[in-house]
Amino acid sequence: MTEPPRAGEDRDAPGYELPLLLFAGFRSLIDQLHAELARQGHPDVRPAHGFALQAIGLEGATAVTIGRRLGVSKQAAGKTVDRLESLGYAARTDDPTDARRKLVRLTPRGLDALARSAAIFDRLRGEWATALGADRLRAMESDLRTVTPPDSFGLDAAGWLAGP
Repeated sequence: MTEPPRAGEDRDAPGYELPLLLFAGFRSLIDQLHAELARQGHPDVRPAHGFALQAIGLEGATAVTIGRRLGVSKQAAGKTVDRLESLGYAARTDDPTDARRKLVRLTPRGLDALARSAAIFDRLRGEWATALGADRLRAMESDLRTVTPPDSFGLDAAGWLAGP
């Protein structure tokens, strides 16, 4: 293997380094987010929980919909919802449009975690803008939107996303 280029070098990095750098950047943001959420009163939220809260959304969703949004089975989504319920972030309610279904809705604690997450992500993005320059960060975001399909956001990653 060749040695990766150092910061500021002009030569191309080996191809395998790109996904590692993207993942490291992602992981860094998520880890910083969760450390700050813990400091702000949400120590039990794990990355998978945050993604599930997003999948539930402000309007609520069924387990089938949550599973589809996360790229997991209904059963896996149900287990995550069980955990969110036990932590006080979500609650199952009757679906007003179909008595056979249950909707999962965010509780005030779940809504607080999402609001805090948004604010923390904005702060972290600001830190990246300071480190890289705002124009470079906007260009990187634009470039990533160009090379990623709009429907490629699936959260079926294993390992650290699953959490305890």
